[in-house]
Amino acid sequence: MDKSVSLVGNAAPRRSTSSLDDMSQPAAPTAKVLFRVAEDDGSANVETLWAYNLGDDRYRLDNSPFYAYSVSVGDVVLAPVDPDEGRPTYQKVLEQSGNRTVRVILEPPLANGNSSDDAVQELLSLGCSYEGANPGYLCIVIPQESDFDLVCERLTARDIQWEHADPGYSELYPDDV
Repeated sequence: MDKSVSLVGNAAPRRSTSSLDDMSQPAAPTAKVLFRVAEDDGSANVETLWAYNLGDDRYRLDNSPFYAYSVSVGDVVLAPVDPDEGRPTYQKVLEQSGNRTVRVILEPPLANGNSSDDAVQELLSLGCSYEGANPGYLCIVIPQESDFDLVCERLTARDIQWEHADPGYSELYPDDV
Protein backbone atom coordinates (compact mmCIF):
# COMPACT_ATOMS: atom_id res chain seq x y z
CA MET A 1 0.00 0.00 0.00
CA ASP A 2 1.45 3.36 -1.05
CA LYS A 3 1.16 5.85 1.79
CA SER A 4 2.23 8.88 -0.25
CA VAL A 5 0.80 11.96 1.34
CA SER A 6 -0.43 15.33 0.24
CA LEU A 7 -1.47 18.38 2.15
CA VAL A 8 -5.12 18.84 3.04
CA GLY A 9 -6.90 21.57 4.94
CA ASN A 10 -4.94 24.30 6.68
CA ALA A 11 -1.70 22.34 6.96
CA ALA A 12 0.94 24.04 4.83
CA PRO A 13 4.51 22.92 4.28
CA ARG A 14 7.58 24.87 5.12
CA ARG A 15 10.41 22.97 3.62
CA SER A 16 13.89 23.07 5.05
CA THR A 17 15.99 23.34 1.90
CA SER A 18 17.82 26.56 2.71
CA SER A 19 21.17 24.78 2.65
CA LEU A 20 20.71 23.80 -0.99
CA ASP A 21 22.75 25.69 -3.55
CA ASP A 22 20.05 27.33 -5.71
CA MET A 23 22.32 27.30 -8.75
CA SER A 24 22.97 23.55 -8.66
CA GLN A 25 19.50 22.23 -7.79
CA PRO A 26 16.24 22.29 -9.72
CA ALA A 27 13.54 24.60 -8.37
CA ALA A 28 11.47 21.61 -7.28
CA PRO A 29 12.37 18.06 -6.31
CA THR A 30 12.37 15.68 -9.25
CA ALA A 31 12.57 12.24 -7.63
CA LYS A 32 10.48 10.10 -5.31
CA VAL A 33 12.42 7.89 -2.89
CA LEU A 34 10.64 4.74 -1.76
CA PHE A 35 10.72 3.71 1.90
CA ARG A 36 9.52 0.32 3.09
CA VAL A 37 8.00 0.68 6.53
CA ALA A 38 7.91 -2.55 8.53
CA GLU A 39 4.70 -3.42 10.32
CA ASP A 40 4.41 -5.43 13.55
CA ASP A 41 2.97 -8.41 11.65
CA GLY A 42 6.08 -8.71 9.45
CA SER A 43 4.54 -7.05 6.41
CA ALA A 44 5.70 -3.72 5.02
CA ASN A 45 3.94 -0.64 3.72
CA VAL A 46 5.40 1.80 1.25
CA GLU A 47 5.89 5.54 1.64
CA THR A 48 7.46 7.75 -1.02
CA LEU A 49 9.14 11.08 -0.26
CA TRP A 50 10.01 13.84 -2.70
CA ALA A 51 13.76 14.38 -3.06
CA TYR A 52 16.45 16.12 -5.06
CA ASN A 53 18.65 13.76 -7.06
CA LEU A 54 22.27 14.57 -6.10
CA GLY A 55 23.76 11.85 -8.33
CA ASP A 56 25.51 8.60 -7.40
CA ASP A 57 22.29 7.22 -5.83
CA ARG A 58 22.23 10.11 -3.30
CA TYR A 59 19.05 12.08 -2.65
CA ARG A 60 18.24 15.05 -0.40
CA LEU A 61 14.76 14.56 1.10
CA ASP A 62 12.34 17.41 0.49
CA ASN A 63 9.35 16.38 2.54
CA SER A 64 8.70 14.90 5.93
CA PRO A 65 8.13 11.19 6.53
CA PHE A 66 4.65 10.41 7.80
CA TYR A 67 5.43 6.72 8.38
CA ALA A 68 9.19 6.08 8.01
CA TYR A 69 11.44 6.49 11.03
CA SER A 70 14.97 7.87 11.54
CA VAL A 71 14.91 10.28 8.59
CA SER A 72 13.97 13.96 8.35
CA VAL A 73 13.47 16.56 5.65
CA GLY A 74 16.87 17.72 4.36
CA ASP A 75 18.69 14.44 5.10
CA VAL A 76 20.84 12.99 2.31
CA VAL A 77 20.07 9.31 1.80
CA LEU A 78 21.48 6.46 -0.26
CA ALA A 79 18.72 5.13 -2.51
CA PRO A 80 19.79 3.03 -5.51
CA VAL A 81 17.09 2.20 -8.02
CA ASP A 82 15.47 -1.10 -7.03
CA PRO A 83 14.87 -3.11 -10.22
CA ASP A 84 11.67 -4.62 -8.77
CA GLU A 85 10.26 -1.26 -7.71
CA GLY A 86 11.64 0.76 -10.61
CA ARG A 87 12.51 3.72 -8.40
CA PRO A 88 15.11 4.88 -5.89
CA THR A 89 14.71 2.84 -2.72
CA TYR A 90 16.02 3.93 0.67
CA GLN A 91 18.99 2.05 2.13
CA LYS A 92 20.52 4.41 4.70
CA VAL A 93 21.11 8.01 5.79
CA LEU A 94 24.41 9.37 4.47
CA GLU A 95 24.20 12.88 5.94
CA GLN A 96 21.81 14.08 8.63
CA SER A 97 20.35 17.55 8.11
CA GLY A 98 20.15 18.27 11.82
CA ASN A 99 16.36 18.42 11.60
CA ARG A 100 14.37 16.27 14.02
CA THR A 101 10.83 15.06 13.43
CA VAL A 102 7.91 14.31 15.72
CA ARG A 103 4.46 13.29 14.54
CA VAL A 104 1.28 14.58 16.13
CA ILE A 105 -2.38 13.63 16.02
CA LEU A 106 -4.47 16.71 16.66
CA GLU A 107 -7.88 16.60 18.29
CA PRO A 108 -9.67 18.64 17.21
CA PRO A 109 -8.16 18.70 13.71
CA LEU A 110 -6.27 21.88 12.85
CA ALA A 111 -8.54 24.82 11.95
CA ASN A 112 -8.03 28.56 12.26
CA GLY A 113 -8.44 29.72 15.85
CA ASN A 114 -9.04 26.37 17.56
CA SER A 115 -6.93 24.78 20.33
CA SER A 116 -4.91 22.79 17.79
CA ASP A 117 -4.11 25.99 15.92
CA ASP A 118 -2.93 27.50 19.23
CA ALA A 119 -0.62 24.51 19.75
CA VAL A 120 0.77 24.71 16.21
CA GLN A 121 1.32 28.46 16.56
CA GLU A 122 3.29 27.81 19.77
CA LEU A 123 5.47 25.27 17.93
CA LEU A 124 6.04 27.74 15.10
CA SER A 125 7.12 30.34 17.68
CA LEU A 126 9.71 27.81 18.91
CA GLY A 127 11.20 27.70 15.40
CA CYS A 128 9.45 24.56 14.17
CA SER A 129 7.72 24.03 10.86
CA TYR A 130 5.23 21.39 9.83
CA GLU A 131 3.79 19.40 7.00
CA GLY A 132 0.36 17.82 7.13
CA ALA A 133 -1.03 14.59 5.79
CA ASN A 134 -4.41 16.05 6.79
CA PRO A 135 -5.58 18.58 9.42
CA GLY A 136 -5.40 15.95 12.16
CA TYR A 137 -2.02 14.38 11.39
CA LEU A 138 1.12 16.52 11.15
CA CYS A 139 4.87 16.05 11.00
CA ILE A 140 6.57 18.69 13.09
CA VAL A 141 10.07 19.57 11.89
CA ILE A 142 12.34 20.73 14.71
CA PRO A 143 15.46 22.39 13.26
CA GLN A 144 18.83 21.90 14.91
CA GLU A 145 18.77 25.40 16.40
CA SER A 146 15.44 24.80 18.16
CA ASP A 147 15.13 23.23 21.60
CA PHE A 148 14.02 19.64 20.95
CA ASP A 149 13.29 18.89 24.61
CA LEU A 150 11.19 22.05 25.00
CA VAL A 151 9.09 21.14 21.94
CA CYS A 152 8.47 17.66 23.38
CA GLU A 153 7.62 19.17 26.79
CA ARG A 154 5.10 21.58 25.22
CA LEU A 155 3.40 18.76 23.28
CA THR A 156 3.12 16.71 26.47
CA ALA A 157 1.89 19.69 28.52
CA ARG A 158 -0.89 20.26 25.95
CA ASP A 159 -1.85 16.58 26.17
CA ILE A 160 -1.31 16.11 22.44
CA GLN A 161 -0.83 12.57 21.14
CA TRP A 162 2.63 12.47 19.56
CA GLU A 163 5.57 10.21 18.81
CA HIS A 164 9.29 10.49 18.16
CA ALA A 165 10.04 9.82 14.47
CA ASP A 166 13.62 11.10 14.04
CA PRO A 167 15.30 10.29 16.26
CA GLY A 168 13.02 7.43 17.15
CA TYR A 169 12.09 6.60 20.72
CA SER A 170 14.44 3.60 20.80
CA GLU A 171 17.31 5.79 19.61
CA LEU A 172 16.69 8.32 22.37
CA TYR A 173 15.93 5.84 25.15
CA PRO A 174 17.61 2.51 24.29
CA ASP A 175 17.36 1.29 27.90
CA ASP A 176 13.56 1.68 27.87
CA VAL A 177 12.96 -0.56 24.87
